[in-house]
Amino acid sequence: MQHAIHHLRRSDPVLARIIDVVGDYGIRFLEPGFGTLVRSIVYQQLSGRVAAVILDRLIRAAGGNLTPEAILRLRPARMRAAGLSTQKTAYIRDLARQTRDGHIVFSALGGLPDGEVIEILTQVKGVGVWTAHMFLMFALRREDVLPTGDLGLRSAIRKAYGMEALPTPADMERLAVSWRPYCSVASWYLWRSLEGDANL
Repeated sequence: MQHAIHHLRRSDPVLARIIDVVGDYGIRFLEPGFGTLVRSIVYQQLSGRVAAVILDRLIRAAGGNLTPEAILRLRPARMRAAGLSTQKTAYIRDLARQTRDGHIVFSALGGLPDGEVIEILTQVKGVGVWTAHMFLMFALRREDVLPTGDLGLRSAIRKAYGMEALPTPADMERLAVSWRPYCSVASWYLWRSLEGDANL
């Protein structure tokens, strides 16, 4: 990882300053499996605190382990009682069915290129490109993902680079040319630059 940080420091002076302030790279990785994608769906458009409570209730309702079979044994009403919306309940059940039926094989995703992983995951209702990008970064540990649809990243770039408006995906792609092949690392530092403990 030091090679990635050295590359970003050398190629982008704005990122070099952010790296100095934020400090050591400390991304927290997740398991590249079914439960992580369920977690992503639960967390969509919710505060972290609320989502964590709902996810905990869902895990307990499923018997302590999120598997496709455990989800499909639950009645939709039981999932909604855990705090899930009707829509998210449908999304998670669709994911469970597709995984059970072999349309998504999580153990095979690690050997596929990013584009194929995105194509497979976005077949699931409720899983868009943003969710697939997060899975690539935080579960499959891909180092060169640029989540152009992430509002937090767009806000961080606007602030760090003194832009008047939020950058478009095209703006972000142009800026990220110098970051490659370490866009995931650059994104993590930019996210952290918005946090209070980063002093930016």
